[in-house]
Amino acid sequence: MPFMVTVAIWFVATGLIAWADNRERATFSTSLLVGSVAGIAGLLVILVSSLSTQMWAVYLSFIGALMVWGWHELSFLTGASAGPRRGPADPALTGAARFRQAAATVMHHEVALAVTALLLISLSWNAPNQIGATVFVLMFAMRLISKINLFVGVPNSTSEMLPDQLAYLKTYFGPNRVTRLLILSVALLTGVTIWFAALALAAPLGSAEMVGASLLTTLALLGVLEHLFLALPFRDGMLWGWAMPNRNGPQRKAAVRIKQD
Repeated sequence: MPFMVTVAIWFVATGLIAWADNRERATFSTSLLVGSVAGIAGLLVILVSSLSTQMWAVYLSFIGALMVWGWHELSFLTGASAGPRRGPADPALTGAARFRQAAATVMHHEVALAVTALLLISLSWNAPNQIGATVFVLMFAMRLISKINLFVGVPNSTSEMLPDQLAYLKTYFGPNRVTRLLILSVALLTGVTIWFAALALAAPLGSAEMVGASLLTTLALLGVLEHLFLALPFRDGMLWGWAMPNRNGPQRKAAVRIKQD
């Protein structure tokens, strides 16, 4: 059950966010309003469920963390909280200068995630149920690792789901190559997955501890899978193409008409 719940929420939530940030810009304000309400509700859900160690509280805390995470993802992908730099990379820059320029494109988003992670940790520091904070910190760490890998360079830097308003981020991607960082990242996340799996197997069968560790195991496993996608010729549009049915539709139709004429 924890595995199915995690995969289902991950798949549907990613698709809904992709659908929202690939719509017309006029709809972004409404999407951000709905996302903000959901994010605040998620914070309240985590706060309430952190006081209980019942199985329902573990699931609820997990869902609350994903609601908060989705809020941040929506604000980033719509361009509301990306960074102070909103243009393509300077091809003449290399090394630390290139890194500083790339960091400026996502700085606001990363700071917001870090502040939220610290807030959740502080709110659940002595709470009996810390799944919400753990889930958010785990997702933050996995996302940060993937961004650094994209900057350094990966064999498959597919960006089909990157919305038009953030298309300039592609210019900050490194060359297509296999790096030691990517190999180390996959190994590290695999180790984290095994650790959570060991905790789940050691917990009493059917207990809240087993459910919480199983949720974290599945989430970490999805992180491993996403990093493997960076190394394999996999198109993310194959999974979430249904969320972007009309993306660039008018332009594509116009191109077809021109070609036919």
